[in-house]
Amino acid sequence: MDKVNIVKGWLDFANKDISCAKHLLGMRPVPLEIICYHSEQAAEEAVKGFLIYHNVEPPRTYDLEMLCRMCMDIDNTFDKLIEPCGRLARYGEQIYPLEMQISHNDMRTAIADADHVMEFVLQRLQLAEEISPDDDRQKDQQEKTAGQQLT
Repeated sequence: MDKVNIVKGWLDFANKDISCAKHLLGMRPVPLEIICYHSEQAAEEAVKGFLIYHNVEPPRTYDLEMLCRMCMDIDNTFDKLIEPCGRLARYGEQIYPLEMQISHNDMRTAIADADHVMEFVLQRLQLAEEISPDDDRQKDQQEKTAGQQLT
């Protein structure tokens, strides 16, 4: 598999995780911990995609701050992500009941931080022709068309 497809795979996972986090907002009670976990995962996967694009094999870690610092070695503008990555990092490990107090504000911040990290990474990848949001829309349309043909 070529590098661009591997990066697309990581970004696809990131999009799925943030989509899951946002979808879970509709549950009652709202699963704050799980939403925060998916938000961290989305940011982590996007950052790992950036590292892979720059020929750096990301370590098998959930340490988002460390991964962000690795990105800073490639692009020093990643220093802007240290704060949001630091906030998200606490959600990277499995969160067990009663181990962490998470508020609705924490959850909203986690989603916003993940969105920010993902957008930042996409801007830095400079893959507009190779990896674009239109890819997902085209894929969704193809799947919809295929589904209609089956019925």
